[in-house]
Amino acid sequence: MPLRLHNNLTRRVEPFEPQDPACPTMYVCGPTVYNYVHIGNARGPVVFGVLAALLRRRYGALRYARNITDVDDKINAAAREQGVPISAITDRFAEAYRQDMAGLGVTGEFAPDLEPAATAHIPQIVAMIQRLIDSGHAYTAEGHVLFSVDSFPDYGKLSGRDPEEMLAGARVEVAPYKRDPGDFVLWKPSGADLPGWDSPWGRGRPGWHIECSAMAGAHLGDTIDIHAGGVDLQFPHHENEIAQSECAHGGATFARFWLHNGMLNFGGAKMSKSLGNIETVHDLLAKHPPEALRYALLSAHYRQPLDWNDALIEQSLRTLDRLYGTLRDLADVEVEVESVIPQAVEDALDDDLNTPQALAEVARIAAEARKAVTPEERRRLKAELLGAGRVLGLLQQDWIMWFQGDNLGSINFGVGETTSALDLPAHLPNNQIERLIEERTAAKKARDFARADAIREQLAGEGILIEDTPQGTRWKRA
Repeated sequence: MPLRLHNNLTRRVEPFEPQDPACPTMYVCGPTVYNYVHIGNARGPVVFGVLAALLRRRYGALRYARNITDVDDKINAAAREQGVPISAITDRFAEAYRQDMAGLGVTGEFAPDLEPAATAHIPQIVAMIQRLIDSGHAYTAEGHVLFSVDSFPDYGKLSGRDPEEMLAGARVEVAPYKRDPGDFVLWKPSGADLPGWDSPWGRGRPGWHIECSAMAGAHLGDTIDIHAGGVDLQFPHHENEIAQSECAHGGATFARFWLHNGMLNFGGAKMSKSLGNIETVHDLLAKHPPEALRYALLSAHYRQPLDWNDALIEQSLRTLDRLYGTLRDLADVEVEVESVIPQAVEDALDDDLNTPQALAEVARIAAEARKAVTPEERRRLKAELLGAGRVLGLLQQDWIMWFQGDNLGSINFGVGETTSALDLPAHLPNNQIERLIEERTAAKKARDFARADAIREQLAGEGILIEDTPQGTRWKRA
């Protein structure tokens, strides 16, 4: 089955073929780094990371950029409040973002090749603005440079909104120097108390929208294959990117496919910092196994909203327990997994990145594996289970690590990197747990059930759950 993606530009699912079959291009809008990102900001990197891995398998290469916005009014406000340069804010939280994404398994084949930062592309931004002025699509006014929306007849083609609706919904500054209230800022003046760069229009700083256009053009060319991001960016950010990019590049299509992930809802409302109803990735990683968070983010189709709550995380954790339990039961089977990707899983991802269907296929394979009897069946199904997990960034830990490791600290996601972003509290060492379990087994044999129960309770108090099976006693950290 060919890869088919829902293109928000055409509002239909279309077969995807890159301009250059040897190397597709993809750009995903990254964070504005002034604080820790919330879990809603992680949905795009996780889901579109799965797409990146698929494209790399399919075409052998991919040029994937995910930007860092490191100049912004929110950053300026945070730096002013703390009395530090903006770089002190942006460097800290850009690194925190990288650690958070790595914690969620956005590494290796799931990670971008490029991470351009806005402040490193001021010359490209200035040059693009100058081209827009020279071609009549932008104008200067009171130290600002603004894009003239009226100069681009196709404005609104991505969002499908009429001009009046767009103006009503846009968070634009209605200033007297604008020719039209819908015109948006490409460059704004900076006083001595704000970061700024020299330009033909005076010392200033770029507007948000022009940054992504300049970075995408600098690294991926005038026309890119896929542009992705949250649906909240569709208007005005992505609409403005199209307008300024296509006008600056002589009418060349800016992005052939536009993909937007749905929002995360928390407590019945869209998760956002302005509403104060957020959970940061940083805090969630300190409380939950990262792979459970990743599973939860993949559990709904990327275009649909996702209700985020403790029940979703708990359900994801229990599902992974069953899957890792299957791998534990198959521990005696040796397999090679690098090339074993079940066709049904690949077909699900080819169907507009249908991760819920792919996860259903993973569960089906695990169920078959639990029933398998012959060595051949067990070997085949274990290889399929591991291969299916690999393309989703799941099931890449050893089952012992899952059940008996910290599961919050140094975790290898099977993609060539290990993350250890968290400082963990002290816990009962594995060898001490094993000794207590041996003591409990001896107590049971001696029919000292009171001692056996006391050890079980002691372990439970340390967050250790034990299970008696025909194969012996198993344990895991709760």
